[in-house]
Amino acid sequence: MGLSGSFMVLISVVYSLTFLPALLAILGKRVNHWRPASLLRPFRRSRITPVTTATAGTAAAPAVGAGAGKGPDPVARGFWARLANLVMRRPVAVLLPCLAVLLLAGSPLSQIRLAEADVTLLPPGDDSRQGTELLTQQFGQGNAIDVVLDFNGSPYSAADVATAYQLGQRLTTFPGISTVTSYVNVPGVTGVATYQELYANGLAGLPAAERAQVTQLTGSSIAVLRAYTPYADSSDQAENAVRYIRAHDRVDGAQILVTGNTAFDMDYVQYMLDQTPLAVVYVMTTTFLLLMVLLRSLVLPIKAVLMNLLSLSASFGALVFIFQQGHLSGFLDFSPAPLDPTIPVLVFCVVFGLSMDYEVFLLTRMREAWLEHGDNRRAVAAGLQASGRLITGAAAIMVTVFLVFGLVSSVVIIKALGLGMAIAIFVDATVVRALVVPALMRLIGPVNWWAPRWLQNRKPPEEKTAPA
Repeated sequence: MGLSGSFMVLISVVYSLTFLPALLAILGKRVNHWRPASLLRPFRRSRITPVTTATAGTAAAPAVGAGAGKGPDPVARGFWARLANLVMRRPVAVLLPCLAVLLLAGSPLSQIRLAEADVTLLPPGDDSRQGTELLTQQFGQGNAIDVVLDFNGSPYSAADVATAYQLGQRLTTFPGISTVTSYVNVPGVTGVATYQELYANGLAGLPAAERAQVTQLTGSSIAVLRAYTPYADSSDQAENAVRYIRAHDRVDGAQILVTGNTAFDMDYVQYMLDQTPLAVVYVMTTTFLLLMVLLRSLVLPIKAVLMNLLSLSASFGALVFIFQQGHLSGFLDFSPAPLDPTIPVLVFCVVFGLSMDYEVFLLTRMREAWLEHGDNRRAVAAGLQASGRLITGAAAIMVTVFLVFGLVSSVVIIKALGLGMAIAIFVDATVVRALVVPALMRLIGPVNWWAPRWLQNRKPPEEKTAPA
């Protein structure tokens, strides 16, 4: 999924820089044919008041940061500019409630539980799920935890039989273990000496059924002790049983490995948790460096990363609230269960990239206005007005596409991915971009655009004219 996403972006960039300009050149003015007169008023083209023409002898426009707010500057007008100015008149009154709402939306994230998806990812009425549950109820012994003994020689030697027998007896006393099936737990055979004598003469003395059981649970140098627990694969009780076995499975003469559905689930989740911080730090660091070079600022990249994390926390909180805690389970037709570890990773990567795209659209337009007149407040309003329609339109497309996955698919993983991404993009394009960003940038003020000297743009040397 990572490679396919990277290739898609690369191909999109290539076509945007080659095919699209060629197509626009061919279409010319015809590209605007069949345009609706007015679809939505907030999406109207930004209106900029014309710049008054300076007469001869008029002083030149002030440099960036000098005389900010003075002189004949373009002033953005429109829905998004009015909204930005309204927010910036009371930045604290807008910022604090918005942050409170976002933090409240993300609060269920503290209760997140991760587990590999099982048959419960299908709707309750699905034939496959009903068949699996029926087989488990009628024939299943429970959840099997496989304890693999890796011997140095044959598992049928007297010493290895004694080792396996002692471990099998201990397993039956472990918390959460109901029964143990192994080659040293054959019906009608008791005592370690009996097993040693039995296997010294080969398997011919065993009845056919018991012989098949022993053959399935032994190999040339290994033996499997299958410990059953009545708890579900991803339950806390089953995980505690695996942890207890791993903490007390030391024996002499053999290496012990614990596997099975529960053990695999635990190790898989732990592997994802171990790798995720590295991926998150890499993404955030790379994004910060690229934005720092693009915007020539140290403050704005930090703000951009924090804003994206706010959107993602609200999305993750919604995922826990809906899919783990079971709210809307009836409407969406699923059974509450822990989240699959791939869901948060994929949502983070996709949403972080999309949200950062919107952030780049917004901040680059603000930077253009800032470089023009050096007024932070007017730059924020002009940037939001110039990019608001673009961001809202792109977000509407993304939310629509993701909602299709979330509402139409019958698989819980696809539902969670679709709804998680749709919620994150919606929150990012509305609450964060339209309210939190203008309020925060108003409070920070001109410090938004500060950068050390080595990061600032270097002006090209002035051309020297030859003497007359």
